[in-house]
Amino acid sequence: MKIAYISTYPPRECGIATFNNNLLKAIGHDTENVSADSFVVAMTDSENLNEYEYPKEVKYIIRQENQKDYIRGADYINTSLADVCIMEHEFGIFGGESGVYILPLIARVQQPLITILHTILKDPSFMQLTIIREIAKYSAKIIVMSHRAVGFLTSIYGIPLDKIQLIEHGVPDLEKRSDNPVKNSLPFKNKKVLFTFGLISRNKGLETVVEALPEIVAKHPDVMYVILGTTHPGVIKNSGEEYRDSLKRLARKLNVEDNLTFINKFVSEEELFDYLTAADMYITPYLNEAQITSGTLSYAIGSGAAVVSTPYWHAQELLADNRGKLFDFRDSSGLSQIVNELFDDPSRLAQLKNNAYEYGKHLRWPNTGKVFIATLHEAISVAKTKQDETKPIIDPDMMPAFSMAHIQRLTDDTGIVQHAKYGIPNLKEGYCLDDNSRALIMAILAYQQNKSKVALELLPVYLSYIQYMQLDDGNFRNFLSFKREYLDEVGTEDSFGRTIWSLGYLINNAPNNSYREFAKDLFLKSIPHFSQLHHLRGLGNTIIGVSSYLKAHPYDEGMINEMNKLAEPLKAAYRRTKADDWHWFEDKMTYDNAILPLALLSHYETTRDQESLDIAMESMQFLDAKTLDKGYLNPVGNDGWLYKGKEMAIYDQQAIETMAMVLMYFKAYQVTHDRQYIKKMYLSYQWFLGENSLRLPLYDYETKGCGDGLQMYGVNRNQGAESTLAYWISHLIVLKALEFEYEFIQSAEIFDTQKQAIN
Repeated sequence: MKIAYISTYPPRECGIATFNNNLLKAIGHDTENVSADSFVVAMTDSENLNEYEYPKEVKYIIRQENQKDYIRGADYINTSLADVCIMEHEFGIFGGESGVYILPLIARVQQPLITILHTILKDPSFMQLTIIREIAKYSAKIIVMSHRAVGFLTSIYGIPLDKIQLIEHGVPDLEKRSDNPVKNSLPFKNKKVLFTFGLISRNKGLETVVEALPEIVAKHPDVMYVILGTTHPGVIKNSGEEYRDSLKRLARKLNVEDNLTFINKFVSEEELFDYLTAADMYITPYLNEAQITSGTLSYAIGSGAAVVSTPYWHAQELLADNRGKLFDFRDSSGLSQIVNELFDDPSRLAQLKNNAYEYGKHLRWPNTGKVFIATLHEAISVAKTKQDETKPIIDPDMMPAFSMAHIQRLTDDTGIVQHAKYGIPNLKEGYCLDDNSRALIMAILAYQQNKSKVALELLPVYLSYIQYMQLDDGNFRNFLSFKREYLDEVGTEDSFGRTIWSLGYLINNAPNNSYREFAKDLFLKSIPHFSQLHHLRGLGNTIIGVSSYLKAHPYDEGMINEMNKLAEPLKAAYRRTKADDWHWFEDKMTYDNAILPLALLSHYETTRDQESLDIAMESMQFLDAKTLDKGYLNPVGNDGWLYKGKEMAIYDQQAIETMAMVLMYFKAYQVTHDRQYIKKMYLSYQWFLGENSLRLPLYDYETKGCGDGLQMYGVNRNQGAESTLAYWISHLIVLKALEFEYEFIQSAEIFDTQKQAIN
């Protein structure tokens, strides 16, 4: 297999560059499985492409802050005939805020992607959290190097456990030399050596060791603390050698300047191994726990060093079982005590070294490389299986051409009329808020998908109706007569929720700022009524609307709190009602059922609340079992519904039930990227076109409207706003999904063509 690596790379002085170079060698050692044509896409921190003299395996260079380079890099990988891609990830090596520039690249790469995370934060910013989630979405596997990292990814980032693999940090496959030249070098000869290496910066806490030296030197005057490494390039750029100089001043102040030596260079792995095996103790005095992986610590263990460290996360794991000693952060006294005790008891010091050496054997790169090769083969195998599933799911030729003819027929300058007699508007029934809210969503979708001028012209009519029905306190009426007389004092919770949904959707998808600001005013005015909602569908519709709002305003913590409060009663209802044979929110399934899982999928999409996802998926599967078990959609009928332990009513099947199913499955696909949900979405949509229990189409090809339901005797030929809007919203969502299908199939065809060419 041919592998593309995305990483920093030597001669750039960077720990991740060294790691990737070692990984490439370890994997490349297996010449039977790995192509010699594997290559590196190198990240450079310079605008000058010739800044580093890269070796021949570097085939493409991406300048960190040049966005176009990332797109070109993806194109290069896609045309390289690589089988799989490995990316080393650290926020600081990619451009943009928190390295966001890498996302367009990995979104375009057609090969299966394995991502190795070198930093996983316990308290990420919104951008850092989003980036890691997006990386996980595009990755076949996420590789981490500690158990705590696995826990962070699942609990904080919401990444599925089956996507994560633990592979500990590799170490050089070297043995201690009897003629180690470092032992006779000036800082080491006839000295008890404490040693630290790596790029120097303030967060390394080296001053703690310097502060411990007076107590150590008092008992062991032949101690030398050796610091090997150059100052971090970012530190050099901002403050020069100020930190190194401050350590020297501190040593002079404490009268231990003769016991401190700096070796200011970046050494090869072989040299580093000599330094580690020549030292008596290796010290990592980092200042806080937030270090999920430490390459320097792994190297020290791999060399069989006696390690003394502060208890940062990786150290707690790697130094367990008496493989090292821990002292508290900034505790120079505790450090000096441990060092003196170990110098005073050579047998304990030798035992630490032996324990580290034995553990380090399984970390050596040849062993680590074998694990990576198995992971790569698995990713390629899964990708090939997915290629076999590239037959189009959606057939646009089987879908009617988009038309708003019946929508226009039902709409006047007040809004959309509720009902129709056959295809003729029934003006006697007036208007309702539910339908005008649905019409607003349909108009937005129609403009997005088809640039429909008709939709754009009708959009302010529906928005105006919503504004007309809003009360001074922010709540809404529902019904209006044809004479524009209010017919109720306050609408239902369902109509309230659907209105919030439509306003939230407009705020996130408005064709211009005027509509967005108008909708936002109405939306914000309604917020005090969120806490008064009790009915599950009212809560569910409102959650979906708030989710859309938060896509436009992702940092609105107050609105996130409102959404969480709305979701809790829905989850509580499920916990209360769920039984072994009943995975639902109530003891009956009634109308608009799919709205409830859809709401929790929307909540998860916005907040990454794992319980919401678990309930949504479980209840969706239960709904599947009840309504898709016959190979076509058979929604719960309104003529009796489905009570727990009873038979499901087959008829009167309603169009809004089907629309909710289409929306639910599309959202499930957006959340999981599992194509089975596209299949189920399209299957549900086909209910309108005759894939139902009576094999009768509800869509009317003449009027461009939709029948009001599927009855035992056939189709209800009345074509009111609710059913017609349900059809066209479903139609437009399928077209939206078709865009994803085209991208998937095109990527698969390109990939297959490249594979055939190389074979």
